[in-house]
Parts: sequence; structure tokens; C-alpha cells
Amino acid sequence: MARMAAEAFFLPADPGQRFCLYHPPRGAARGAFLYLHPFAEEMNKSRRMAASMARRLAENGYAVLQIDLAGCGDSSGDFGDATWQGWLDDVRRACDWLSARHARVPLWLWGLRCGALLAVAAAQQHRIAANFLFWQPVMAGRHHLQQFLRLKVAGEMIGGAAKGVMEDLKRRLAAGETVEIAGYALNPALAQALESAALVPPPTPGRLLWYEVSARAEATLSPAAQNCLEQWRAAGFTIHSAVTPAPSFWQTSEIEDAPTLLEATLMALS
Repeated sequence: MARMAAEAFFLPADPGQRFCLYHPPRGAARGAFLYLHPFAEEMNKSRRMAASMARRLAENGYAVLQIDLAGCGDSSGDFGDATWQGWLDDVRRACDWLSARHARVPLWLWGLRCGALLAVAAAQQHRIAANFLFWQPVMAGRHHLQQFLRLKVAGEMIGGAAKGVMEDLKRRLAAGETVEIAGYALNPALAQALESAALVPPPTPGRLLWYEVSARAEATLSPAAQNCLEQWRAAGFTIHSAVTPAPSFWQTSEIEDAPTLLEATLMALS
């Protein structure tokens, strides 16, 4: 059977519009996935893997919606104007769009890296009942923000002026100033919201698939990840987790594939 073509469209938002790519399921839908992309440049590095997974899911009977959040990709606005609340509202709009077309099947929020934080925050705020698929999830937004700010420090080190850069960035953000990091304008409101985000389980339990990748064949989940999973298990979630041998495709210098991650995800769903 020929692969069904993905449908590109713009989802109306306030303000502007959000670029979306919808992958219709082959046959009757078994579920509906909303893909929530990573933060900043990690989004671009991950596009090929996200597209590959979306196509594989569609071929296996799942509807998939990919959305570029406000200020990202081909959606309206600039990254420097993006807010966490605006992104949460984008998730709700996208879920409403998917549910209107696939109301009788399970909804999945599929978050890669920072997208996992956004998924749980949206489920909490907008009372979205969903299952979750996490790829290499960020567990604490403050750590992710720190890593992002270090990109500026690394750039200044090349120029020999790294001393005090991190403290200066934090001071400027605290004072309400937008700062430029690796070509991205980071507004202080987004930084503050990201710093307080955490991967806590939402109130409605369901399934959680948690996948990480490692260059080491025998790698296991970190103690921090295991502790986080215990919290989700205690909240009533049915959990499957694993570490697959694959490159960290969201941060490699070259665009990488991780076919073992695709196969492991499909295996768990079946």
C-alpha cells in the first residue's frame, strides 16, 4: 500500500498562526499523537528523526500532528517574543484539532527533550487526559536553561572573554532584559517559566513510554530518571522505559538517525 502524504496547513492562533504537518493514519486510527519539539536549535537538529517517527507511526495506524510552536520554525512570530504560556495554549489548540478528528482513540503527547516538560505542563493546566511518549526528556527546566546559557559562555571563551558571562546573563534576565544566546533571543519571561518547569505527573494517569539513547550498549537510566519514573508510577501511570544504543541526534554536529529508537518505540506501542 502506498504511503499517505502528509498534509501541511496553518492552524489559526491568537495571535498569528501555527504551521502544522498532519500525518493521516493508515486504516482506522489506533491513536493520535501530538509531537512537541525541543527548545531552540535542538528542534532543527531533530527534524529528520521526528519526521521519520511520524511517518512510521502513521504507517502503523496512528494519526500524528507536528506543530511548530509560536516563534519557532514556520509559525508566526519571533523566538524572542515566545512565551511559555503561549506554547501551552498552542498545545491545547493542537489537541483540540486532533480530538475533533479522532475523538474515540487514545491521545498521546509525544515530547522530545524540553517538549516533555511542555507536555506535562499543558496536561496540568488544560486538564488534558493523555498518554505520554518521552524521548530523552528534560526533567528539570532550570538545568536545561543553565545548559542553554552555557552556549553563550562557550562562545565568549573562544573570544577570550568568558569571565563573569554567566552571572551577567542571569543578572540581565532578572532585570527583565532579553539576551541573545547562540542566535536566539531569549526573553526573561520565557526563561523564568522554563526555570520553574518540572516533569511532574499530571492528575489523570495513563501510559508513559520513556526512552533515552546512549552510545554505550549496556547503558541504564540514571538515578534521577529512575526517581522521576517512581513518582509517575506512584501517580498510577503504567510505565515502560528503556535506553537504546543510538547517537544524541538533537545535539550532534551532523544530522543523525536513530533507527533503534524508532523500532523500540513501535515495539512498545504494539
